[in-house]
Amino acid sequence: MDTRVKPAYDVRNNSVAFRMTWRATVLTLFPEMFPGPLGVSLAGKALASGLWALEARDIRDSATDRHRSVDDTPAGGGPGMVLRADVLADAIDAADIAPDRPRLLMSPRGRPLTQAKIVELAAGPGPLIVCGRFEGVDQRVIEARRLEEISVGDYVLSGGADRRLCPAAARRDGNARLGGRRELFRRATGIPAIYPSAGI
Repeated sequence: MDTRVKPAYDVRNNSVAFRMTWRATVLTLFPEMFPGPLGVSLAGKALASGLWALEARDIRDSATDRHRSVDDTPAGGGPGMVLRADVLADAIDAADIAPDRPRLLMSPRGRPLTQAKIVELAAGPGPLIVCGRFEGVDQRVIEARRLEEISVGDYVLSGGADRRLCPAAARRDGNARLGGRRELFRRATGIPAIYPSAGI
């Protein structure tokens, strides 16, 4: 189904007009999470009627090894793993988005998402949204693919997908992560981790 051009009824002129459909393209390791909460209520009705479109693409489809590996150690060193530069760059290129569409990376170190930014995005053709995972994304991809880092808040989550789009899911995930760390700390030390100085 072609979602690029849709007829729309214009109430003011009592006529049918053609307009571009606002489209979100999401790159994620978990495409099955979409549309998730975006498939219900008003957003879901608008999606079903074609007022906007959602394309969830699996980053792993761009992996080339037999294990479909997507993580690697940071190129500059440091703890943890990051999304591999080659795989993510290929996934962004495979999305084949128009040059006028914003390219967003959901990242805790990005600029906070504001109402003004939402209005700006809503007025355009729709963004490409890269959902991070692990410790983040290889910096080379951020620079080479001109990704704008956007943050939905100052908290740490497991990953990118549904938590970026559903505040209740974000809260649940954040609480689970923190609660799990506190329990591990308590078990290891016998001390309840209720003090900020405990670092958890």
